[in-house]
Amino acid sequence: MKTRADLYSHEAVGLLRDITMYRVLEKEQLFRLHPGKRDKIENLLTHLTKQGRIWLVDGRYCASPDCAEQVDRGLLAAIWVLADFIDQVEYHSVSDFPAKIIFFAEGDVYEIIHVEQGKETMISHLLSVPKEEPSKYIVLVDDLSQLQHLDLPPVNGYCTVSPNGEVQYYQKE
Repeated sequence: MKTRADLYSHEAVGLLRDITMYRVLEKEQLFRLHPGKRDKIENLLTHLTKQGRIWLVDGRYCASPDCAEQVDRGLLAAIWVLADFIDQVEYHSVSDFPAKIIFFAEGDVYEIIHVEQGKETMISHLLSVPKEEPSKYIVLVDDLSQLQHLDLPPVNGYCTVSPNGEVQYYQKE
């Protein structure tokens, strides 16, 4: 007979990995990153919070109590984009600037790049430098008006994320 620990250990490890790596996540993001396991995730979040292994601060699950004060809004938005692809994702992680998240899906490397308002020229310059192994880029903008200020190499898509986590995708004409 399997114990509770046996039943939940894989999901617990995944939850702790995600919360520790991304520092702050909304409950719905955790549900989306672990599809089809809503009840297990709900129970584990309660259990891990009671154990003091994660913290619930201002409605978000955090790796430490002070993480909620240092929320990276670009990373939080990029996680919604990652969640859209989660069924195809083999591995995901935070990434080095200018990317927020890097993930592998169907043999390709993708980077989710967040472009803050006013940083369009800097990001355009950074991405214009050729790489040995180019990634596929998904560019997350705060506002569609930013697209006219971006001069990027081929990008797989542009997107925005609403405050409730809905992702809208666009192609630049």
